[in-house]
Amino acid sequence: MKYFVGIDIGGTNVEIGLSDNTGKILGKKSMKTESKKGAEDTFNRIWKKTQELAKDLEIDISEIEAIGMGIPGPVVENSIVKIAANFSWGNDFNAKELMERVSGKLVKVENDVKVISLGEALFGAGRGYKNSITIPIGTGIAAGIIVDGKIVNGAGGIAGEFGHIVIEKDGYNCGCGLKGCLETYCSATGIVREGKRRLSEDKSGRLYECIAGDLEKLEAKQIFDLAKSGDKLCNEIVDFFAEKLAQGIGVLLNLLNPEVIILCGGVAKAGDIIVERVKKFLPKYALGLTLDNLVFSFGELEEEAGIKGAIALVIEK
Repeated sequence: MKYFVGIDIGGTNVEIGLSDNTGKILGKKSMKTESKKGAEDTFNRIWKKTQELAKDLEIDISEIEAIGMGIPGPVVENSIVKIAANFSWGNDFNAKELMERVSGKLVKVENDVKVISLGEALFGAGRGYKNSITIPIGTGIAAGIIVDGKIVNGAGGIAGEFGHIVIEKDGYNCGCGLKGCLETYCSATGIVREGKRRLSEDKSGRLYECIAGDLEKLEAKQIFDLAKSGDKLCNEIVDFFAEKLAQGIGVLLNLLNPEVIILCGGVAKAGDIIVERVKKFLPKYALGLTLDNLVFSFGELEEEAGIKGAIALVIEK
């Protein structure tokens, strides 16, 4: 039996999963990233935790075939992280080389969003489709693009930075340095910003009562929940969000003509209300032919998306 390890490295935590050759997760462990201690320290602790997991599962380390890793930041050649976002490991950080030295195993590395998209394509909502786009919506928004069954990386690993399509010429400042990026409108942060803006103009209604007048307590979930119950203001905010998202997705449809759009992440848990509204606005921004037979779905892998996607990098299927 061959076994594979999937590692999802986040700014705060690392999730580690061990699977058999079907991709079934046999066990998981997590640990703190503590990136300030240095990459060598983090990677050594990851490998130690992996060995502990294998021991718990009564799997000999020699039976582990390969390790897949997902990490924030653009990645080239399944090895070099051009910009180690959220870490202090420097640019052009060779994560593959370091993990192979630490573990003695074959390692492949990829951007975390692309890893999630590959996981959904192989094990989740994208099964059966050759062309899919997975869009995680949380504190930010991005896109993992699969064309003819393969991840689209681009020349420098930047492909898929969907959140930085400029949709408003003189819009909000974005952390990337641009103005009016999609992410500043179509993320949990963007939805809350729009809610605060509207509540500052009209301090009344169910949403204002829900947060007891404290704008700092406002969350995206509250807006979606009240919209579902028929609240006028919250429905207007959701429409605002959905039209901006449709504008961005329209660009992807016209460029790539995918078979399926897969939504995941915290905001996507709002469910069908997002898809219904986006579909309403899409004809304004996408060619009609791109909408023929287009499927919208929600991610199926949930908290295992990162580790299953990392496993998908190295498993043979």
